[in-house]
Amino acid sequence: MDPEHSPFTPGQPVPIEFFVGRVGEINQLRSLVRAACRGQFRVGFVAGERGIGKSSLVSFLRHLVERDEGVAGAHVFLGGVDTLPEMVRRTFDRLLKDSLERPWHQRIRELFGKHVRQIGLFGISVELELAEPDLGSLVNGFAPSLRRLLEQLQGERKALLLILDDINGLARSAEFANWLKSIVDEVPTSGAGLAACLLLVGLEERRRELIGLQPSLARVFDLVEIKPWSKEETTDFFRKAFGQRKVDVEQTALGIMVRFSGGLPVLAHEIGDAVWRVAAGSPVKEHEASRGVVDAAEVIGRKLLEPQVLQAIRSQRYRSILRKLAAHPLRLTFRRADLLKALSPEEKKVLDNFLTRMRKLGVILPDAEGGPGAYRFSNQLHALYFYIEAERAKREERS
Repeated sequence: MDPEHSPFTPGQPVPIEFFVGRVGEINQLRSLVRAACRGQFRVGFVAGERGIGKSSLVSFLRHLVERDEGVAGAHVFLGGVDTLPEMVRRTFDRLLKDSLERPWHQRIRELFGKHVRQIGLFGISVELELAEPDLGSLVNGFAPSLRRLLEQLQGERKALLLILDDINGLARSAEFANWLKSIVDEVPTSGAGLAACLLLVGLEERRRELIGLQPSLARVFDLVEIKPWSKEETTDFFRKAFGQRKVDVEQTALGIMVRFSGGLPVLAHEIGDAVWRVAAGSPVKEHEASRGVVDAAEVIGRKLLEPQVLQAIRSQRYRSILRKLAAHPLRLTFRRADLLKALSPEEKKVLDNFLTRMRKLGVILPDAEGGPGAYRFSNQLHALYFYIEAERAKREERS
């Protein structure tokens, strides 16, 4: 099968046509948007672990409500942003850019006036040019600015959906936390209402950090927590993706891909793409799925685990413990007491520190079903990668 025609998109949000499950979460979010359409300002927080599909979910939501609810949406990615002025600049710049092909673009353009600059080859795109005083005015007058924008959209759109994604930098900013609380307080007291829904997207830790900086935000956020796909949803995803290219998958091969994905879309895309590249044609066979899973584990390891985990545990004793822990590629759970038996005296001294470090890095989790002292890998693909890394280390030692 041609690698260039893989239906999988590792490292990118899930294409809308492959979106599966999440009915409950989508309904929660749609209710916030519908409240905004009635003039009620709402603030939601979409939380979930890395790779769970948060960005894909809100992207799908935006497509849905733009089509069905008459809403104007903007998905703003804020990686590296840690100041309010830059967050506000990016938000209004994205609203301007996303209106380019819309009937109301000229109205929004007129609202920003001389601050709009043509960019790109032949001037096919636009950008906001705002001086510091202008940005300061937008920060302090955020809600009134959104109202003026909505006035420009009257007769075209009912409300605004603003998605602030990847808020790691902002979540550590007391200025942002207090600003957000002040916006929420300002809207009802102004008597004017605000037909807008603001969605923050990030890890659960980011939500807790914001609440730690401004405790009142605990009652402000409508929390929408994203859980891993079920086995049925993961199966549906693979069937849709391969089926879109008219490729069948043997049941045993499908089972392997589903098991190692662990319900995480990011892993499902890596596995699907790796299997696509390995498979000779339709149907995809069991041994091709197994080979693809191993290849995907290598890719995930290089992308996520080597920089985040192996670089963080430079101690040779830590790495040795990790290799012994991953002695079997299909073993997800373990007990501290059992691991202790396999360790050297030097390794035993640092075991508890190692376990604490692994928990903080998200490699392992307490296993409630196993009782005290029981742990499990956060997902099977990670366990497989550490097994591969352990086998590689053994070969290097022998040679």
